[in-house]
Amino acid sequence: QVQLVESGGGSVQAGGSLRLSCAASGFTYNWYVMGWFRQAPGKEREGVAAISPGGGSTYYADSVKGRFTISRDNAENTLYLQMNSLQPEDTAMYYCAASRGGRWYDEADFGFWGQGTQVTVSS
Repeated sequence: QVQLVESGGGSVQAGGSLRLSCAASGFTYNWYVMGWFRQAPGKEREGVAAISPGGGSTYYADSVKGRFTISRDNAENTLYLQMNSLQPEDTAMYYCAASRGGRWYDEADFGFWGQGTQVTVSS
């Protein structure tokens, strides 16, 4: 049974930091591209960052480049998203997802999803 369980969300003030984690189980984690997506109220879900199966390649949305860092621990089947310099526009539900390939930013290419963790940034 595939499971992706996110944690680490919360409420912070603008300029603060959070580290999201996603614990994966039930599939061969190191075969999959892993990604973080987010969805703000009234908006479509968007790709935030992704990382290749071995961790050697990373991809970021322009809006988070230089502030967010995606990483993975294949020994622990865990995905991370370090978020620094958070801004109110980063407020959203954050989801981790797994893909066997395709466009890193396209949710249609991700077959496994977590339930999400809420991030709220106040000004």
